[in-house]
Amino acid sequence: MDPEAARTARESLDLAFHMSNILDTGLDRHTLSVLIALCDLGLNPEALAAVVKELQSEPPPSPPLPTSSSQIP
Repeated sequence: MDPEAARTARESLDLAFHMSNILDTGLDRHTLSVLIALCDLGLNPEALAAVVKELQSEPPPSPPLPTSSSQIP
């Protein structure tokens, strides 16, 4: 990628990230860049939004419980 294209891409991501923060989406810069790349590849943006909403609504996984065999007496 030439330097001008890289600069334009970076500025576009910065703008999208700023808008994401204003809208309080909770998306980090990396996640946002992956979602933009998926849209660029032709994935449906509304379907991606639905998946993100679903994943954000799920409770975080709880840590595994220790088993009696892993405890040292």
